[in-house]
Amino acid sequence: MFGSLIQSARPETHTASLHGLTLSVPDALVTDSIVGKLADGSYERDEARAAMRTVKPGFRVLDLGGGIGLTANLAAERAGAANVTVVEANPALIPVIEQNLAANGNDEATVLHAAVSGWVPEGATGALTLAPGFTASSLRSKGPNTVEVPLVPITDLIRACRPHVIFMDVEGAEADLFKRAWKCPLRFMVVELHPKKYHARVIKRITDFMSEMDMVYDPATSRGRLLGFRKIWGGDEPPEDQTSG
Repeated sequence: MFGSLIQSARPETHTASLHGLTLSVPDALVTDSIVGKLADGSYERDEARAAMRTVKPGFRVLDLGGGIGLTANLAAERAGAANVTVVEANPALIPVIEQNLAANGNDEATVLHAAVSGWVPEGATGALTLAPGFTASSLRSKGPNTVEVPLVPITDLIRACRPHVIFMDVEGAEADLFKRAWKCPLRFMVVELHPKKYHARVIKRITDFMSEMDMVYDPATSRGRLLGFRKIWGGDEPPEDQTSG
């Protein structure tokens, strides 16, 4: 479960082994902090753990904020790559995700270049502020380095994918995504919160929204800012041990 950096001296491309996967990322897209996390295996460790606990064979998975493709690859290994859709706003990361999916035999996954949003008219775009490295680029931040990206409403994505599992790390854009009901066979949802970018009422809205969908807090996939929910199982089913592992 620990990562080992195969190339360690700031090469043009960093290649790391994480959770049995081979992942590469250009040096131009990383910071020293990201390189360190790739090297010691802590890069998106909690997200990886959540993916390994929630995704089952045949599940359809929607990965919002694909990064370099770690979660998407882990989901593809478990659900089948054809069942995975990855959405990423940063255009520089699209070839990275595609290459990392292909390198791990998961190139049947669908990769979309877009920023997920609330309702917007067809063809709408938004200004993505690019941060040093790739992990903090955001629609909700201001800065000199921006790029226009297509916006896609979350309800459109859910209608098209009908996911059983949703992973969401969209750097604050989640504030606008929990307003209109989702119609899908959702079993698990894992969202990274960004409380410095919005009021605490947004977090209440998220938890209330998920409760209305018959979803409950999931301690097995929650840690720190990572908030997990799972479907409330039927009353005739035995309780599950959600804390082991």
